[in-house]
Amino acid sequence: MQPPKIDSSSAEERRAFVLDAWKCLHCCDECGKCSILKGRDAETLYADYIEGKRSYMDITLQIRNRSVVTVVTE
Repeated sequence: MQPPKIDSSSAEERRAFVLDAWKCLHCCDECGKCSILKGRDAETLYADYIEGKRSYMDITLQIRNRSVVTVVTE
């Protein structure tokens, strides 16, 4: 499912999308959502999208880039 476009949706529609997209599936080994959110609230992380300030994809990429673990080899 695609996120609602900012210019053609309400804040409530965007909030509902975020909450549905990030709801817990109670199967952490297969889902991976918890490891991406790292205990943070999806509604808080996507507040700028919900308020119509930034795109869903922009925020998602930022979250994923912060979740990447850097492996250092010597």
